[in-house]
Amino acid sequence: MHSDQNPNLDTLNAALPFIAEAPKDDVPIEILCFRTGFGDRSYPDSIEVTPQDGIVGERWAKHPWMRLPDGSGDPRIQVSILSKRVFDTVVQGRLHPGDTIIADLDTSEANMPAGQLLQIGSAVLRVSDAFNDGCVKWKTRYSSDAKDWIVMHPELKLRGLLCEIVEAGTIAATDRIVKKA
Repeated sequence: MHSDQNPNLDTLNAALPFIAEAPKDDVPIEILCFRTGFGDRSYPDSIEVTPQDGIVGERWAKHPWMRLPDGSGDPRIQVSILSKRVFDTVVQGRLHPGDTIIADLDTSEANMPAGQLLQIGSAVLRVSDAFNDGCVKWKTRYSSDAKDWIVMHPELKLRGLLCEIVEAGTIAATDRIVKKA
């Protein structure tokens, strides 16, 4: 779906049943994104991730939007996973929002609670308790309705999952996201 207009709240709410039907587990990565700098996006075949550095070479280590008291990046926001269904509904072919992974995945609290471990390639991530409420850029790029919609439905985590890297590894664009017990 591509449109020159931002979706309004009625359109976004009408998409909720479709979004809720997303697969719950064992889904392929559809887009793997690497942010070299503000507004810069590349789509590599793979990325390296570590608990200390986040996505190696990515801007999280230097410019995180959430910081710990010592000023370092909050590890709970190292990797973001956005639902492909939300991506298609909101982004509609415009500038990629910068989420590391886009996948057809149910990102709701019921399916992906804080603490859920995910195996992606040789890496293991933990779903964070940090809520991704969308940033000013999300509101500017996609509309105030798109921003309000995310906040109206916090249990659905419509703006995606924020994850901490717990085991270093390689994530390839051809990998699958699998829940770990």
